[in-house]
Amino acid sequence: MMQSLSSNTQAILLLTAPLIAGRGNKSSDLLSPGEYKRLARHLREIQHQPADLLLPDAAAILRACQPVIDENRLKELLGRGFLLSQVIERWQARAIWVVSRADAEYPRRLKARLREDAPAVLYGCGDMSLLETGGLAVVGSRNVDAALIDYTVAVGQLAARAGRTLISGGAKGIDQAAMRGALEGGGSVCGVLADSLEKITMNRENRNLLLDGQLVLISPYDPSARFNVGNAMQRNKLIYALADASLVVSSDLNKGGTWAGAVEQLDKLKLVPVFVRSADEPSAGLDGLRKKGALPWPNPQAMDSFEALFNMALPTPTDSSQFGLSLLPNEESSPVSRRMESVSCEDALITQIAIEASTSDPELPIVTPENLQSVTQEDVAPAQDSQTSAQTKLSPAETLFATVRVVIGELMNGPRKIAEVAAALDVSNAQAKIWLQRLVDEGVLEKQKKPAGYALKVKRMFD
Repeated sequence: MMQSLSSNTQAILLLTAPLIAGRGNKSSDLLSPGEYKRLARHLREIQHQPADLLLPDAAAILRACQPVIDENRLKELLGRGFLLSQVIERWQARAIWVVSRADAEYPRRLKARLREDAPAVLYGCGDMSLLETGGLAVVGSRNVDAALIDYTVAVGQLAARAGRTLISGGAKGIDQAAMRGALEGGGSVCGVLADSLEKITMNRENRNLLLDGQLVLISPYDPSARFNVGNAMQRNKLIYALADASLVVSSDLNKGGTWAGAVEQLDKLKLVPVFVRSADEPSAGLDGLRKKGALPWPNPQAMDSFEALFNMALPTPTDSSQFGLSLLPNEESSPVSRRMESVSCEDALITQIAIEASTSDPELPIVTPENLQSVTQEDVAPAQDSQTSAQTKLSPAETLFATVRVVIGELMNGPRKIAEVAAALDVSNAQAKIWLQRLVDEGVLEKQKKPAGYALKVKRMFD
């Protein structure tokens, strides 16, 4: 990964990262997330990308960015090439990789769900493919009693038995207990850290798990960064964005990172169902989250009841912002927002993701509602009757599904689990499940228990 660090990623690191291999620039000199977001938009508007700022003849581009970021400040940050080379060597020695939003390897879940709020740069160690598997997010307080630790370990072990990745924040208390339970059960774990990635990856026990592909650790902050309350708060959205469902084991009321992250998920992002532990004793924090819409965790023991929790539907959105896909500033009356009013939630989600991804990723072609809708069935002819395709235009969702239908059919040479289909299509487990269930409803696929998975009901249906 590090040997092929893209030019875009190098530029973004120079502009936003402290590069703690030496003294580096003061953090106040670096571009904040908001400043980089504005710069990325501006570069896109003038038909450039971050890598262009490193070109020998970049002077004109830098001047063109003056209305957004001071030209001299950009020059100073971009002049840290030697410091960047030093820190890259340090990361390589510790098997730490780094990707930016401009890289194809960047986790699709984060980019699709968080859009421009996805971290510009992501650091990590371990198997990056685990970031696309979805799973159960488990979060909670740091200071808890032994009984809650044991309870949380058991939840992690249950996730491992079900083959679900466990996602948590790596902090002491509930986070570490959930991760330990999943790892001891032979499961996969994704730890989203707010600090000390470098130190934690060098831990001998973690090292073996990272090398074996059982554990991946990521952070949006410099690998040498120390703990910061603000960073811990901000990384919570990444935990939820990587998951298919979430469980809050313990929380204070109206304070703390666990509360803030869960409330953000319930009130704003609405990416996954949020469950709270069903406590015998009163819990002001958990009761408060329940009043905001969190669901009681039914303490499942069997695999069927555990898997059912991942089928829980989110509240029906009334606008695109409830998908966590709120429009960009000054877009309230844009063609995109007006079109959202007349299409289904599925159409709105797929259309908005495609449009926003194309506008925030400098390496993607621009997608508009017009050219998205102009795709007809003729573009997916293998899946459709030619006479029908010449007459009918598909919605964006139907266009996408027509192609996916063919690909899924080709995959079904035997029973397939949701995770297998999701990996093959490079989408989230939740999205793969929606498509598979649709084919079940159509009578094309059937859901099997032994072996568990989906299989063709009619052998030649996709031919």
